[in-house]
Amino acid sequence: MSFTDPQTVTISGTTIPLPRVSLGENKSEYLSADGLTRLTASHDYGKRTRRMMRIDTSKLAPDVFRPAENVDVSMACYIVFDVPRRGGYTAAEQLAVYQGFKTQITASTDALITKLLAGES
Repeated sequence: MSFTDPQTVTISGTTIPLPRVSLGENKSEYLSADGLTRLTASHDYGKRTRRMMRIDTSKLAPDVFRPAENVDVSMACYIVFDVPRRGGYTAAEQLAVYQGFKTQITASTDALITKLLAGES
């Protein structure tokens, strides 16, 4: 089962449509028309079950060594749920852990993430 098609993401106030471009047994990919933004959802069933949702984005930016020239730069942001393969946490319990995590990282207008991005730990 896959997410609805298309997905959208809003970055810096710009909504980016992401139509599905790939659908596999345990993975779906959604890509912007310009190819600069990709959303991936995947599941890996090994010794533990890993569920991942990831967004990759790229852009042109001035080269730090030659500011008159632009280079392609990219970044990714993702979340992974790593749970026991044979139960132990229900879907509701996993959701409760995620909700606690989300509340922690978004509290006070994302203060904790702002500090993390500045190198604090």
